[in-house]
Amino acid sequence: MDISALLTSAGINIAICVVLVSLYSILRKQPANYCVYFGRMLSCGRVKRHDPIWYERFVPSPSWLVKAWETTEDEMLAAAGLDAVVFIRMVICSIRIFSVVAVVCIAFVLPVNYYGQKMVHKEVHLESLGIFTIENLHQRSRWLWVHCLSLYIISSSACALLYFEYKSIAKKRLAYISGSASMPSHFTVLMRAVPQSPEQSYSETVNKYFTNYYGPSYLSHLMVYRDGIIQRLLSDAERMCQAIKHVSPDLSCNPSTKSCTFCGPAPTNSFQILSNEPDSVRKLELGELTLSTTEEERPVAFVFFKTRYDALVVSEVLQTPNPMLWVADLAPEPHDVYWKNLKVPYRQLWMRRIATLVGAVAFMFVFLFPVAFIQGLTQLQTLSKNFPFLRDLLKERFMEQVITGYLPSVILVLFFYAVPPLMMYFSTLEGCISRSKRKKSACIKVLYFTIWNVFFVNILSGSVIRQLSVFSSVRDLPAQLAKALPAQAGFFMTYCFTSGWAGLACEIMQPVGLIWNLIAKVIIKNKDDSYATLRFPYHTEIPRLLLFGLLGFTNSVIAPLILPFLLIYFFLAYLIYKNQIINVYITKYESGGQYWPVFHNTTIFSLILSQIIALGFFGLKLSTVASGFTIPLIFLTLLFSEYCRQRFTPLFQKYPAEVLIAMDRADEVTGKMEELHNNLKAAYSQIPLCSQESSKAGEGCSPPCSEQELPDSEQLKPEKDDLEADYEIWGFRRNKSIHELEVKSCPSGSPSRYSPGFAEMYKRTT
Repeated sequence: MDISALLTSAGINIAICVVLVSLYSILRKQPANYCVYFGRMLSCGRVKRHDPIWYERFVPSPSWLVKAWETTEDEMLAAAGLDAVVFIRMVICSIRIFSVVAVVCIAFVLPVNYYGQKMVHKEVHLESLGIFTIENLHQRSRWLWVHCLSLYIISSSACALLYFEYKSIAKKRLAYISGSASMPSHFTVLMRAVPQSPEQSYSETVNKYFTNYYGPSYLSHLMVYRDGIIQRLLSDAERMCQAIKHVSPDLSCNPSTKSCTFCGPAPTNSFQILSNEPDSVRKLELGELTLSTTEEERPVAFVFFKTRYDALVVSEVLQTPNPMLWVADLAPEPHDVYWKNLKVPYRQLWMRRIATLVGAVAFMFVFLFPVAFIQGLTQLQTLSKNFPFLRDLLKERFMEQVITGYLPSVILVLFFYAVPPLMMYFSTLEGCISRSKRKKSACIKVLYFTIWNVFFVNILSGSVIRQLSVFSSVRDLPAQLAKALPAQAGFFMTYCFTSGWAGLACEIMQPVGLIWNLIAKVIIKNKDDSYATLRFPYHTEIPRLLLFGLLGFTNSVIAPLILPFLLIYFFLAYLIYKNQIINVYITKYESGGQYWPVFHNTTIFSLILSQIIALGFFGLKLSTVASGFTIPLIFLTLLFSEYCRQRFTPLFQKYPAEVLIAMDRADEVTGKMEELHNNLKAAYSQIPLCSQESSKAGEGCSPPCSEQELPDSEQLKPEKDDLEADYEIWGFRRNKSIHELEVKSCPSGSPSRYSPGFAEMYKRTT
C-alpha cells in the first residue's frame, strides 16, 4: 500500500466522521430525539423538555464537546459509577502512554527509517509505506541503537504510568467498598448445590445446616424458586399492557380508532372493554402472592448473616469434604443478580464452560475465512490474478486506492458486528450468576477473539498470500512476526480509521436507536415517548481500546506512522465516551472497577509482544548488540507485571477483612445494623412487593440526575417531584444482548395504573 491509498481511506473516514458528528449536533436538539440522545437523564422521570428557538435547532454547535470536557471525575462517579470512571481512566492512561510513544518515535525512529538507505525519494504521497518502516534499514545498520533505546524509553514510561494508575484505581476500589455500607450483598452469601433430602424441603435443610454450624452469626435465608404459572401470567400481563400502551397512548382503554401509515384508518375500534373479572381476581395484589404456594424450590439460597465479616468467612471456606455440595460465594447486588442462571444445576457448570470454550474456539477458526478474503483484497497483484474480470476496474487509480485501502477494513468491521452478541451468549451459557460477571466474561472473550483475528490472523494470512514462510516452531515466531508486520502496517492504519474514527462517530450518532425511534413515531405512530435506557457496552468498547493499544505498541518502532492516528482516536474517544456516559447510558449494576486488571494485563502483554517482535527484527538485521539489550528488557517487564499482580490484583478479587470489620463496628455504634438486617429479604425477593418497588423507584437514577441540564437550548426543568420512570421491559440496540436493554416509558401515563413490580419481575425471570 502506498501513501495515496492511505490518504484516500483517511479522507473517506474523515468525511464520514464530520457528517455524522454534525448531524448529531443537530439531531440532539430536536425534541423528538431526546429519548435517543438523553435517555439516562430522562430515565430519572423528574424532567421535562424545553423546546429551543427554531433556528437554533438546525445549527451545529460544539457545546456538547465543552460539556464533556468540563465534566469532572467526581461527577461521573456520582452519575455512572466506578466502572465508567475506570473506563475513562483507561482512555486517559492510553493518551498519556502514547503521547510519550508518539513523541519518541516520530522524532527519532521515523526519520531513521525514512533515511535508512541511500536512495532518491519520491513525493510523499507517492511513496510506499515500506519506506517509513524499519524494513528500510539495511542489515547491521548502526542506527538500530535508536530503535533499541526508544524501546527502553517506551517500556519504562509505560510501566511507570501503569503503576501509578493501578495504585490510583486500587484506592478508588477501596473507597468504593467502604462507601457502600448499605449494600445488602455484603451480608449475603449465595449458596448453591444444596443437597436434597427426602425428609425435608430445601429451605428446612438450609436452616438446619446454618443453625448447626453457623448459629451465632446466621440470620436467615431466602430460597430461589422455579418459575411458576402465576409468575409467567403476571409477566405476560405486563407485556400485554405495555404493547397496548404503545399502540394507544391513552391508558384508559377507551375505544379508539388507531390508524396505520400503510393500512389506513381502522374500520372498527382498536380495543374493546371486556367485562370485569370477579372481584377476587380484580382485587388481587402482587404482595398477596406467596412463593411457597405458587413456586417450586430450587437448591439455591440467599443466606444472610449478622455481619459482613461473617458472610466473608463463609464465602471463602470449603463447607464440606465434597466440593460439589454447599458451594458458597458472596452474593451479587440485587440489581446485578442474573436470576435465569441461578436455576442451572451447579454440577453442569464445568461442562458448560468446556462447551462454550469449544464453541468460541470453533468460531475463531471459522472466522479465518473472511479474514483471509480481506487480506486478499489488500494484495493487488494476487487479486488481479485470482479475479481476472477485475483487472480493468483496478487499472483506475481511485478504484485501486479504494479497494486496497478502504474496502478491506470496512468488510472486517462489518463481520465483527456478529462477535459481541455471540460471545455474550457464550458467557450466558457458562452460568454466570451476575450480569456484571457475564459482561466481563464476554469482554474477555471478545478481547481474545479480536486480538487473535485482527492482529495474528491478519499477519499470518497475509504472509501466506504473499507466499512467505510461516513459522514451524515457537523459536521462529519473533522473526516471522517481525518479517510480516511491516507489510500489514497499512491495513492496521486503515482499520484505525474505519473501526476507530468512524466507529466513534457511529457510537455518538446512535443510528439504530434513531431509526427505531423514527419507526415508532412515523410508522407505528406511537405518541408516547418510549425510550431505551442502555447499559454501557464494556464488552465491545474495552476490547477495541485495547486492540488499538496493541497496534500502537507493536508498530511503535516498526512502523511509527500509525501513532498520530491512534492519538486522534484516543482523544476523540475521551470526549465521545464521556458524552455518552453522561447522557445516554444508565448504570443499574457494576463490577466495582474489575475491568482495570483486564486493561493492565493486556497492556503488559502488548508491551512484551512489541519487545519480542523488535527482538526478532534485530535478529533479522543481524544486530547482536540490540538483541542482547532487548532480552533483559523482556524479563524486567515480566518482573514488573508479577509485582503488580501480587500488590494490586487481590484487591479486585476479594474484600479486605479489615475494611469490612470497621464497617460492621461503625454500623453497630450508630445503630444501623438492625435496619440493614430488616431490608435483606426484601432486597433479594424474586417477586418484590409493590410498596417495596415504589420506595426503590428512583434507584436507577443517580443522585445528581435532577440537577443536570441538557447543554445549550435543551434545558431540563422540574416537572413532577413524585414522577418516576420504573417500567423496564425490553428494547432494541445493535451489537447488544437483549438482556442488556430495558424499555422505559416516559411519564405520560399514570404510575398508579399498574404495579412497577411486574416489570422488575419480568426482567429477573426472563
